[in-house]
Amino acid sequence: MAESEHAAQAGRKVDAESSDKQVPRQDEEKLKNWYIGSIDQGTTSTRFLIFNGLGVPIASHQLEFKQMYPHPGWMEQDPLEIVESVQTCIEEATKSFTEMGKSVDDVKAIGITSQRETTVLWDRDTGKPLYNAIAWPDTRTQPIVRELKDQKGADKLQDICGLPLSTYPSALKLTWLLRNVKEVQQAYDAGRLMFGTIDTWLLYCLNGGKEKNVHVTDTTNASRTMFVDLRSLEYSPEVLEFFQLDPKKILLPKIVPCSDAGVFGSLASGILKGKKITGCLGDQSAALVGQLGFEPGMAKNTYGTGCFLLYNVGEKPVMSSHGLLATVAYNFGGKRKPVYALEGSIAVAGSAVKYVVNNLKFVDSSAKISECAGTVKDNGGCYFVTAFSGLFAPYWIDDAQGTMFGITQYTQQGHIARAALEATCFQTKAILDAMEKDSGHKLTELAVDGGMTDSDLCMQFQADITNIPVDRPVMRETTALGAAIVAGFAVDVWKEFEELKEINKEDRTIFKPQLPLEESTRMYRRWTKAVEMSKGWLDSATEAQSR
Repeated sequence: MAESEHAAQAGRKVDAESSDKQVPRQDEEKLKNWYIGSIDQGTTSTRFLIFNGLGVPIASHQLEFKQMYPHPGWMEQDPLEIVESVQTCIEEATKSFTEMGKSVDDVKAIGITSQRETTVLWDRDTGKPLYNAIAWPDTRTQPIVRELKDQKGADKLQDICGLPLSTYPSALKLTWLLRNVKEVQQAYDAGRLMFGTIDTWLLYCLNGGKEKNVHVTDTTNASRTMFVDLRSLEYSPEVLEFFQLDPKKILLPKIVPCSDAGVFGSLASGILKGKKITGCLGDQSAALVGQLGFEPGMAKNTYGTGCFLLYNVGEKPVMSSHGLLATVAYNFGGKRKPVYALEGSIAVAGSAVKYVVNNLKFVDSSAKISECAGTVKDNGGCYFVTAFSGLFAPYWIDDAQGTMFGITQYTQQGHIARAALEATCFQTKAILDAMEKDSGHKLTELAVDGGMTDSDLCMQFQADITNIPVDRPVMRETTALGAAIVAGFAVDVWKEFEELKEINKEDRTIFKPQLPLEESTRMYRRWTKAVEMSKGWLDSATEAQSR
């Protein structure tokens, strides 16, 4: 299985002498007693962690919240429940922190990272949501996507904003809400409609709502809406006109850098009342920061509800011609320029594991999926195209649905469980191939994080199918760590990236490819055939139900 190696490989550790010449040596004891809170608001659960200045999590609390599926392909969340889950996690984690004898006075700042694209609309006058949040995997907008693809100017959008017309970005969710929810249309007509992704909604509510009226978003989250020109990082009049949006009628959040000591406000209530929020970025950008992916050519893959691979391309956006997204990687502000990334987005990863647990009931918890998959030596010829929300990068097939191929009387539960894990690995391979074509460079190692990386079986197969080593940290909370880092930079816990070099670098596990290349190539060819066969499952009758 895995070979454990320390991350002190060539080029991975900073030479102590040369490091001292670049930045002043930090006082380790002081950093141990400086703390940063991190709100990690994900697709299915919320967490609050408190890190010390060495990047070590000291206290945490996690809470799942309700997912709503009112129709096939629809996925909604209660915006108020999301806020409550954040407040509860802050209270409980901070109580644990103080029970250790530590003081809230030593918490220097708060960072926020959140699920992206998920869309919330609320009324400026009441501060209350006008509809449930439409979550990023939701596919109800498929008919609108097809309609807009035929509209004049559709072919120019991706070059402006970096995103293709699909069910994924926030713009399509807003379009559906304006067309189908009377209260939304009325608020828009009256100029009271406030728009935001989850980061904006949380900042608005945590600051006290309409009284403070903090209405901002950071550049990474803004770049996921389709409304933003990637080069100027401002709202694009051309894109707003394409979506028939009047900027005088809809209140769009102000776009700001990810790290700032003033623009995000402070907590208006609770055990950490008055603590400043100084960092904010989307969850996948946060994971790249948490993996210290600060140099062009560095990449990370996060295996959560979905799976997202970000590849740092430097200070100029690279528009993909092979099915990937162009996006903002991070933006620390000040004298630092924004940094961009190519992204490969997989809609279904950990949610496929939950499907095996909750729907097929092969095991009673996600943690046991590897045990089930390990009862067989391979997938037995079974391939599971987990297209529950169509297929995202690099395929962008919106009429695909979840399909299994190669099922025979020989197929057992273990084969299907293994096929569910392998599906994410195959799609990651497709994304890496596309990134190599777009960038001209092949990755030599893949840094990973997220819940599915707990599975040695899954990570070994990822190394086997991509034929590159997979590098897994001991501390997997890299998304929350990224939010803490951007918040810490705003209040001078750190001042230079070099000061972070040793964070989370000890005792990493390296999974090296073990499968013969001929065999991995054969398996990937079968996967590609399965993807082709999954197309076209949504017909007009299915579409009519989703309108």
